[in-house]
Amino acid sequence: MTDIFDPFDSPDVKEPLDAEWAAKRRVAGQLRHLIESLVTCSSDVETINRLGDVLEEQAEVLQQSPQIFGRHAFEAFENGRYGTLTTLGYELNPLDGKSNPIAPPFNIWFEDNVAYGSTTLGWQYEGPPESVHGGFVCALFDQFLGVSQRMTGQPGVTGTLTTRFIKPTPLCTELKLIGRIKEVKGRKNTLIGEIWANGVLTASCEGLFIHITEEHFRKIQEMS
Repeated sequence: MTDIFDPFDSPDVKEPLDAEWAAKRRVAGQLRHLIESLVTCSSDVETINRLGDVLEEQAEVLQQSPQIFGRHAFEAFENGRYGTLTTLGYELNPLDGKSNPIAPPFNIWFEDNVAYGSTTLGWQYEGPPESVHGGFVCALFDQFLGVSQRMTGQPGVTGTLTTRFIKPTPLCTELKLIGRIKEVKGRKNTLIGEIWANGVLTASCEGLFIHITEEHFRKIQEMS
């Protein structure tokens, strides 16, 4: 299958590949709402337990369906019916996958050799009061700068992330990310990124990424 899908050509959310992915996105969206509502609710025990019964039943239904584990397995299934690795990443990545309920709504795009991102994190991501947990700030940078390596022409895996927490990053607020290339030296890509909220810089990051081939990556996996 020729991969002409470009998830990063604009800030717009791309249409799902087919009705099955559309259904998964719908469920993922509702699960995100459910997770945040569970974190913030002050309901009675009976109501919460009834919800638990429903979720347990529905989880069992899904578990009885055929399971596919990993994006490579999805790519190989029925001659690529579920899409390419690029489209699968767009749907399933744990940081910005549109069909992955643990991912916040997070869009990344490029303009004039600069990377941009936009996301909003709800109460389920709270660390310090009314602020995004620092671990999720780092996770946003890891995904954002990892994707931003596209500008280098030789994307790779994360080597180190150095994050500076300047101000608390607020919850339930649109966060704008900006990323640029600092240096490309051999197989090493160094990028810098910033998170802004309401015009205020809340965090910055320098990420070092190492370009490796897919074959080398698989060998590393086999050694572990």
